[in-house]
Amino acid sequence: MPPTHLLYLHGFRSSPLSAKAQRMAAHLAQHHPHTHWWCPQLPPSPQAAMALVVEGLRDWPRNRMVVVGSSLGGFYASWVAHRYACPSVLLNPAVDPARDLAHYIGEQSHWHRPEDRFEFRAEYIAELQALDVRGLPATGPELAIIAKGDELLDWREMTARYPRAQTVLLEGGDHALSDFEAHLPTIDRFLRSL
Repeated sequence: MPPTHLLYLHGFRSSPLSAKAQRMAAHLAQHHPHTHWWCPQLPPSPQAAMALVVEGLRDWPRNRMVVVGSSLGGFYASWVAHRYACPSVLLNPAVDPARDLAHYIGEQSHWHRPEDRFEFRAEYIAELQALDVRGLPATGPELAIIAKGDELLDWREMTARYPRAQTVLLEGGDHALSDFEAHLPTIDRFLRSL
């Protein structure tokens, strides 16, 4: 039975206004109108972000939920999937954000609302390390959509991180997966196969 509840986790400096989140929400509304959709605005603190998610998932059916995550949201999605033993869809997922985001400590702005600024603090690096589930076996089916043309993350690192995932490896593409619409049928097939 396909999932009845879908959690979408956006990436660093992103929001529920991201193109992928908006396309996914529209796709669900059109093709899966009974699926419960939640895409929260994640706070900059990884610990606070996952506390928000855990609280929001309190009443969700564990055996009927799926998590989708993009970039940093993909890293978070792996943590959620491990905790809840649910399927996950990973879109150019961050593999080692504790390493990569160390360069972003300080004041940042959101992509979709540049006037909204936030502080990415040094202590968030340790919070990211505490959420790292690399090396632990997957507890649910995984679909990874990875672009070799990702300008921010190394596709080799992403594919190595998810060796057991059903992987769609794109020859080109970009970090934003600008052609995300074309991948919705693949995600649908994955969800129907669960």
